[in-house]
Amino acid sequence: MKILVMESSGNKNGSSNLLARGFIRGAREAGHEVTEFDVFRADIRPCLGCGRCGMAGDCVQKDDYEKQLKGMIRSTDMLVFVMPVYYYNWPAQLKVVVDRFYSFTGELTDMRKKAVLLAAAWDDTSTVFEIVKAYYDRICEYMQFQDCGTVYGRGCGSLSMTQRTPYPQKAYELGKSL
Repeated sequence: MKILVMESSGNKNGSSNLLARGFIRGAREAGHEVTEFDVFRADIRPCLGCGRCGMAGDCVQKDDYEKQLKGMIRSTDMLVFVMPVYYYNWPAQLKVVVDRFYSFTGELTDMRKKAVLLAAAWDDTSTVFEIVKAYYDRICEYMQFQDCGTVYGRGCGSLSMTQRTPYPQKAYELGKSL
């Protein structure tokens, strides 16, 4: 299976990317082809809502989404959303990627992709991921993505904190189980 891991943290060595590294290691050990894309550092602009794509064409913006990421999404079997959670929601960089699905919604929906979510939050309360989970579930439903698993890392504010939790191992096991 071809897997695209979309990382959205400004901290390349942070908690959410630690989860991603575990997942990637497990997926590769299971024989899958994994590609990483750093959404945070890419030039991906928000959807303009101009409608020129007609939900089935090229976007008028010639940024990294249109030049690289859209093709990567098309050619993969699974999308892995990797995120730090700030203020109880998806980071803007990753939300922009999802908004840009608009330019090929029908095509993407028909592809019936698989999806995984890896998220890390400093907060360790039981409610910290409610909005993140609700949005992920809705996107999977709307885009006809098959949810293949999630890792919600609570209490993962710094790399050292995260390394002392079970979440990196859970991410590895999720990747290995595919």
